[in-house]
Amino acid sequence: MADNRVEKSDQEWKQELGDEAYAVCRLAGTERAFSGKYWDLKDEGVYHCACCETPLFRSETKYDSGSGWPSFFIPVSKDVITEKKDISLGMERTEVLCSVCDAHLGHVFPDGPPPTGLRYCINSVSLNFVPA
Repeated sequence: MADNRVEKSDQEWKQELGDEAYAVCRLAGTERAFSGKYWDLKDEGVYHCACCETPLFRSETKYDSGSGWPSFFIPVSKDVITEKKDISLGMERTEVLCSVCDAHLGHVFPDGPPPTGLRYCINSVSLNFVPA
């Protein structure tokens, strides 16, 4: 995916994203649980990166984890997600980033459903939903 990288200045990201999306996507913030527009969405379609529109997750891989954030058990492709060790809260977690623009999406945990056993816990504000 390196050949289609999206890189912008902080000022450009701030102007395009707005305060909340900038804080989450570019500064690794987190929206409040049950506050995002997609945590309970059940429509069919594809969730894209809010920063660069890369397709990230399909609705058929979304499930209700009870966490208050959109949760998925697998991305569209392993190439669209970058994982990074995160020890920011004094515990070890795995941060999930968009491989195209390095937007912070959320975290992945090993407590998801079959077939992967993974829970990609993603901030709604870091996604744009495109209906089928």
